[in-house]
Amino acid sequence: MVHPVFDNLPTTIFERMSGLARQHGAINLGQGFPDDQGPLPVREAAARALLDGSNQYPPMRGLPELRAAVAGHYGRTQGLSLDPDSEIIVTSGATEALAAAFLSLIAPGDEVVLFQPLYDAYLPLVRRAGGIPRLVRLSPPSWRFDRAMLEAAFSDRTRLVVLNSPLNPAAVVTPDEDLALLAEFCVRHDVIAVCDEVWEAVVFDGRAHRPLIGVPGMRERTVKIGSAGKLFGMTGWKVGFLCAAPPLAKALAAAHQFLTFTTPPNLQAAVAWGLEHHRAWFDEMPAALARARDRLASGLAVAGYAVLESQGSYFLNVDLAASGIGLDDVTFCERIVAEQGVAAIPVSAFYAENPVTTVVRLCFAKADATLDEAVRRLAAARTLYR
Repeated sequence: MVHPVFDNLPTTIFERMSGLARQHGAINLGQGFPDDQGPLPVREAAARALLDGSNQYPPMRGLPELRAAVAGHYGRTQGLSLDPDSEIIVTSGATEALAAAFLSLIAPGDEVVLFQPLYDAYLPLVRRAGGIPRLVRLSPPSWRFDRAMLEAAFSDRTRLVVLNSPLNPAAVVTPDEDLALLAEFCVRHDVIAVCDEVWEAVVFDGRAHRPLIGVPGMRERTVKIGSAGKLFGMTGWKVGFLCAAPPLAKALAAAHQFLTFTTPPNLQAAVAWGLEHHRAWFDEMPAALARARDRLASGLAVAGYAVLESQGSYFLNVDLAASGIGLDDVTFCERIVAEQGVAAIPVSAFYAENPVTTVVRLCFAKADATLDEAVRRLAAARTLYR
């Protein structure tokens, strides 16, 4: 028998839209991956490690040099003091890190607060662990939560809250005052925060990512999750990080050892090298992405689209209703991929209930020529669909 959590789960919207993009030969601004192959020096480090290093089991918690490099990176960029031996675990991507967190920290019947829009893996993993989701609906253009929303979601049965910042697909960075408010509720209700921070290095316009684990009262009750695939723009590498105080990390490691146990050692070694020796990337990468964001946003604005602010991640969103388009987001995305040759993602797919249905997500981590052609095609779509 198939477990009911996974029985009849639909194909993810990303797989569906990418399939339609291939079918129609469309420009794929749907799935979030860059056009280029990532920084060459880091890839060369992986090749060296594959040929010259060990290809046998690395330590379950990760190569010591990678755990030290992760601690150093977060110390330099976010002011965190993490013990690489007892507070950092290397995982096979951030999704495995999420699975380890949910399976180790949720007992059947525990309530888990989740913010919509949400990454599509959250709900099935929470439910498979026996958790009961409590959904908080965020709305454009600010995508923010407030005290009343948290009062309605938190209770004495709340075990976890999951925060994704920068938020995919909304492309916003959680403000400091919202982090402080969430911390207040976590402390009051004795709740653990699982923080999906894979986009932490991709923030724009002088912003700095602030992790919830650094907010007063949260050091001992936060699981911070990062992704080397997002840090270096190589989404297929699947090297993730779990960071937490030792008692939490011990439980996380116990789950991790029975999920994937370990991660390819050459990729771990290359990520360690990149975090220590390719520091210029962390200035160059967001600057290049900001230019691509601005190129796509300005082209869409000239074409008459209402573009929502993109503060971080690879994404920006357009508001169809404010753009004078009467179609819902799913219909619009289905039509533009088939008729105009551009794949996008309907933001309603990131909701489990009561979705926002007028916003479409576009990925701008593409070459200039690709973005320009996409703008040309989307301009034609707006003329047709008004």
